[in-house]
Amino acid sequence: MLKGVNSARKKDGTSYYRSSITFQNKHISLGGFPSEELAHKAYLEASALTSDSTLTLSSYSSNIAILPFEKWVSLINFRDNKIYCKTPIYIKSNYFIYYMTPCTQLKFDVDDLFYYSKRTISKRGGHLFVADYGMQVNLLSRYGIKNFAVINRDYRFINGDTTDFRYGNIEIINPYYGVTKIIQKGFPVYEAKIQINGSFLIGRYQTEEEAAVAYNKAAKLLWEKGIQKAYTLNYINTLDSIAYAALYHKIRISKKIRDYHI
Repeated sequence: MLKGVNSARKKDGTSYYRSSITFQNKHISLGGFPSEELAHKAYLEASALTSDSTLTLSSYSSNIAILPFEKWVSLINFRDNKIYCKTPIYIKSNYFIYYMTPCTQLKFDVDDLFYYSKRTISKRGGHLFVADYGMQVNLLSRYGIKNFAVINRDYRFINGDTTDFRYGNIEIINPYYGVTKIIQKGFPVYEAKIQINGSFLIGRYQTEEEAAVAYNKAAKLLWEKGIQKAYTLNYINTLDSIAYAALYHKIRISKKIRDYHI
């Protein structure tokens, strides 16, 4: 058997060949291949990647690669930074890059390295998801961004780079469901709306906490009226239970919501 290759069988009895390499005392699987020769070529390619510093990620497009690009990222990162990640991560001095493709790169703070080194990021319908314990979790939710949020209205990337998920680059503008900050006569006002059959204005308030409580009050009132919608209530961590109850009792919502009938 050629170096770096082991024979194996699939559940249906079909033979195939597994390739692997040991580098810096770590055994790394390179994948399965239909022939011994191809598996050996994968081993030779991995050997070159871990020993030749002139081979970089930009070399991938100019080579007829056997290994997938994701494995190139893992091996080159291990060679350069002495940390092996199963996911396609390359570590920089104070952040790291997660390579979705050779041309699509996401930037994260080093604080998130452990999390993303064990979880795969995928893209579906224009949204990024993380495979987290068998569930597909919207990547934005990790940064406090709600599923309904609209970029540049509810949150923004400060430097304009929508692939830069470093915490200092993400600003949450509207942290609550149904609440939008607007400017009225030169002053900020917080508008609360709720979806019934279309968008209904609940009211405009001086603070985002008032607007968030108003949204909760409107949602509960609509439930009492028989509206069967899965509204997500706001949790306002700046208010204790007594202050919340007092504000809930005091806050006014639109007559259109109060008088709504199915």
